Amino acid sequence: MNKLLATLIAGLFATSVYAQTTTAPATPVTTTDTTMSSGQSGTAGTTSTGNADADKKIAKANEKEAKEMSKQDEKINKAVDKANEKKAKAHDKAEKKVAKAHEKVAKADPEDKAKAAAKAEEKTAEANYDAQKTMIKADEKAQKKVVDANADKAKAHAKANEKRAEATAEAHKDAAK
Repeated sequence: MNKLLATLIAGLFATSVYAQTTTAPATPVTTTDTTMSSGQSGTAGTTSTGNADADKKIAKANEKEAKEMSKQDEKINKAVDKANEKKAKAHDKAEKKVAKAHEKVAKADPEDKAKAAAKAEEKTAEANYDAQKTMIKADEKAQKKVVDANADKAKAHAKANEKRAEATAEAHKDAAK
């Protein structure tokens, strides 16, 4: 369940960063207008320019972007999995400390039970604090990696948009000759 939740959260971050980067127009408006006037449909103008060399460059940019996106998704999944693993270990360690403390209470003499119970409560609180601290650190580290990966994804998307715009502009320049 934790992995599913972590994956969903990572996906949320990824989509929010991606949505933020796609709102700004990366290609000039004139690019779409000139493509439309050359007789192509609106959707064909973004992927096909009528120039084979430009189309290859656009396809290459799309391929590089997809490769970078999957690479960053793998980094995100790896970071989230590592954090979940650390959190599980911390939880198990805390449970063992708590069980050991309660075991000492059970073995204590009747007159020492109250003192042992107080000590066990203290050890339980300390174990839970240590576990929570470790879990917070693991989450923090994972979130930093997720943010970095999402930034890299946004950069890859921007770079791909730049390459597509350059290829489209080059095709329009060649068509104008």
